[in-house]
Amino acid sequence: MAVAVMISTFGCNNGLILSGARVYYAMARDGLFFRQVSTVNRHNAPSAALWVQCIWACALCLSGTYRQLLDFVVFAVVMFYILTVAGLFVLRIRRPDMERPYRVFGYPVLPAVYLLLALFIEVQLLRYKPQYTWPGLLIVASGIPIYALWRARQPQANPLDGTHESAESNARPA
Repeated sequence: MAVAVMISTFGCNNGLILSGARVYYAMARDGLFFRQVSTVNRHNAPSAALWVQCIWACALCLSGTYRQLLDFVVFAVVMFYILTVAGLFVLRIRRPDMERPYRVFGYPVLPAVYLLLALFIEVQLLRYKPQYTWPGLLIVASGIPIYALWRARQPQANPLDGTHESAESNARPA
């Protein structure tokens, strides 16, 4: 059983490491992260993004035990699952005529039950493991002002002609 868990863990880590690095890479290409992270090496792999992922993973691993790290990460992950499922309801209300290439099984009952259970888990984590959940929540919440500041510093695309203008020039009257 231990060998099966090890193999499963390595497979999961492989997927998380490779996909996580591509998130940094895509953010950098969209101007939401350091430009250097958007480069690829001669094998067309986002090596700089993989190094960023490596450094962040090492920092997290040195931050505590496996159980602490799991408690720290689970809260944030479940929070994003909640936002994703809630997005189903928002889209169905705001864009009822939008094409739906896939169906959600049991909609609206099963997604609503999932939201309730996931919210229950989040509340319980905040209640019984606050020393790990609050720091995770603060790290995720810190992304909001960081995103706003980063976005304000980046040139804005002009949808009419494809050119870029600085945020300051967009704020000034023409």
